[in-house]
Amino acid sequence: MDTLILEPSLYTVKAVLIMDNDGERLYAKYYDDTYPTVKEQKAFEKNIFNKTHRTDSEIALLEGLTVVYKSNIDLYFYVIGSSHENELMLMSVLNCLFDSLSQMLRKNVEKRALLENMEGLFLAVDEIIDGGVILESDPQQVVHRVALRVTISCSPLLTFMMLL
Repeated sequence: MDTLILEPSLYTVKAVLIMDNDGERLYAKYYDDTYPTVKEQKAFEKNIFNKTHRTDSEIALLEGLTVVYKSNIDLYFYVIGSSHENELMLMSVLNCLFDSLSQMLRKNVEKRALLENMEGLFLAVDEIIDGGVILESDPQQVVHRVALRVTISCSPLLTFMMLL
């Protein structure tokens, strides 16, 4: 009996996706070249949405990948890893992203609010995942770091406003 022993890797996350009720991409970040072209990415996203938008489960195995997902009002959040990844690790990333956005958007996690605060989304994802490696799973820490980065990036404007 031959068993395949996989080398442990920190590269856990293959992609993070956020789609609306119609399956249109609002945010997508791929961390490897499983789907190298935009055409392949869109086809994969359409396939994921068609398989998951009418179910109540949280985990799917699709095209040899583990997909964990969550829906809220008019948004669908997806975290994707390889088929041998730990679903609990992927789910912790998904929950951290959702809870961070919920705090940053004052529990108003819907399409309009998300589109108005895309900078916060980009910063939050960058704080949680770097190149497919999970960096943080505590939403409080993510929100704090995003607020700190936004404050630092706005500090010249704030300084100018204080002088007036």
